[in-house]
Amino acid sequence: MLLSQQTQYDRQVAAWLLLCAAVIFGMILLGGVTRLTNSGLSMVEWKPLMGVIPPLSEAEWQATFDKYKQFPEYQKVNRGMDLDGFKSIFMYEYLHRVLGRLIGVLFFIPMLFFAIKGRVRQGVMPKLWILFVLGGLQGLLGWYMVKSGLVDNPRVSQYRLTSHLGLAVIIYSYMLWVAFDLSFQGKRVAAPAAAAWARAIPVLVFLMILSGGLVAGIRAGFAYNTWPLMGTSFIPPLLYSLDPWWVSAFEDITTVQFNHRMFAYVLFGLVHVYAWRALASGAGMAAGLMVAALWFQVVLGISTLLLHVPVWLAALHQGGAVLLLTTSLYTSHVLLRQRG
Repeated sequence: MLLSQQTQYDRQVAAWLLLCAAVIFGMILLGGVTRLTNSGLSMVEWKPLMGVIPPLSEAEWQATFDKYKQFPEYQKVNRGMDLDGFKSIFMYEYLHRVLGRLIGVLFFIPMLFFAIKGRVRQGVMPKLWILFVLGGLQGLLGWYMVKSGLVDNPRVSQYRLTSHLGLAVIIYSYMLWVAFDLSFQGKRVAAPAAAAWARAIPVLVFLMILSGGLVAGIRAGFAYNTWPLMGTSFIPPLLYSLDPWWVSAFEDITTVQFNHRMFAYVLFGLVHVYAWRALASGAGMAAGLMVAALWFQVVLGISTLLLHVPVWLAALHQGGAVLLLTTSLYTSHVLLRQRG
């Protein structure tokens, strides 16, 4: 039987959204590499339109380098860096920003095409506009984050970095969910207990990613490079030692890393329970993918810590977190799918 015309259109729109989501996944990885190579403060200006053109001559490169020299990162961290060294960190941040603009074009032009051609299912267009607006806000938030490091302390705020990462993940997740809605329609209704787990687990994975953002923001991963102990004990001394105590959860290296580990242990157990419930509800393939992603992420996390946070492995760890979120969203969609 031939597919209905609208079903074909739905699959076209879903394929486009999945492509955009894949590029956003790459953007998140590149953002991690940019942070890990300390490249994020190399571009000290924000030019939404002209910023797509990099320096093209030695004179332009030198002028750009001279602007960088006026800011604290050069003066306090990279003093003595030569032009070639500057070029290497500049290109990571430049590619990160250009990819962000490319995602905007990759999203907006097809969206207009599908809308003009009348191929977007009723009720979906507002969701696409929400994604577009969130993408614009993400660009603004990225510059707001960078500005926090162009001051006396040449480190971006961990709060702004975590917000920037979190919004990227929200955009990615919402885009995937819309694509899943268009791709898979009317197959099953989850049992109430499984439905509750299906709503909770992706949220917990998202919170875990935010926890990792705090670890990255204050470079907590470079401390306590032992496992399962932190130094010589499972529970390190001086937890929550700042005043007021709750600030430690966001600003104290020991507390932030400890919380990230504890969150990981709890999530590890909960995801296995969720996978068992999903298996019992007939979502065996999705549950299997999720458990595989979970174990892959655990290995990446422990290896990143023990090997003192090599750039390539830490970037994979960030990507592994998004992969785990992807599989948990897919499992949840299978369980929560409503009958058409």
